[in-house]
Amino acid sequence: MELIRGLHNLRPKHQGCVTTIGAFDGVHHGHQAVLQQLIAKGRELDLPTTVVVFEPLPREYFAPLQAPARLMSFREKFQAFKALGIDRVLRIRFTASFKEMGAKEFIHKVFVEGLGARYIIVGDDLRFGRNRDGDFDLLKSQGCVHGFDVVATSTLKIKDDRVSSTRIRMALEQSDFELAEILLGQPYSIAGRVIMGQQLGRQLDAPTANIDLCRLRAPMSGVYAVEVEIDQQTLFGVANVGSRPTVDDSLKAILEVHILDFDKDIYGKKIKVIFRKKIRDEKKFDAVDQLKQQIHKDIKIGRQYLSAPV
Repeated sequence: MELIRGLHNLRPKHQGCVTTIGAFDGVHHGHQAVLQQLIAKGRELDLPTTVVVFEPLPREYFAPLQAPARLMSFREKFQAFKALGIDRVLRIRFTASFKEMGAKEFIHKVFVEGLGARYIIVGDDLRFGRNRDGDFDLLKSQGCVHGFDVVATSTLKIKDDRVSSTRIRMALEQSDFELAEILLGQPYSIAGRVIMGQQLGRQLDAPTANIDLCRLRAPMSGVYAVEVEIDQQTLFGVANVGSRPTVDDSLKAILEVHILDFDKDIYGKKIKVIFRKKIRDEKKFDAVDQLKQQIHKDIKIGRQYLSAPV
């Protein structure tokens, strides 16, 4: 799959495609329905499929601290597109100039001049352009002018409610991992590269792998029993997602994982953390010794839930 980094990197070979645009955070069942429809149309017309996304997401650009927490980093999203069979991803950097771009100008710059789109599939709630003036009706009318077809996908419902990234965030906040898995089509996980931390875990007799979340906020907070996929192995662990209030109370969310019965050097490796059960909320302790005692209680509870050997 090809990643096109910005409109300025579009070439004549990218002209002529079937395309869609959106945040696609989580690439959940609703997103998958859109993408599968796109792939089917691409095969029918013998055209490549192109997914258009913004980085950062517009809501992150306008209010980074108030924007909804991401379910996925861009890399995780890219891998999900690849697994589904998408041909190309056009990643557009959301800037002040895009913020001020009118809806018709946006259509011309991205879909007409940029991609030479032949067929566009969008969600029924699409809004775009300055002041969110653009919608499905405008896109449809511009298709008549420029020679592309536009269809809107209907909302997908599961358990009598709309499948959405917002609903998945709410499920994760409530530690309803069963519902999150139903909506996503797979267990909720966070994947990333192991980076160097402060080595505090070793001082607490519970060394941790620190994962770069590649986002400001995580969609949940607390201590969890998890499974960890690394080097084609699935191991058990206990993870902390949050800001480490006892240690530094950082603004940026972190993910630390203590992998049970594991002592290999994995710095720089990519791992996947699958969340199974919440053990407790994140808490600030008065002393590091209290934190150490609680961590070992957490590990014991995690072992019991995951049925990991002692």
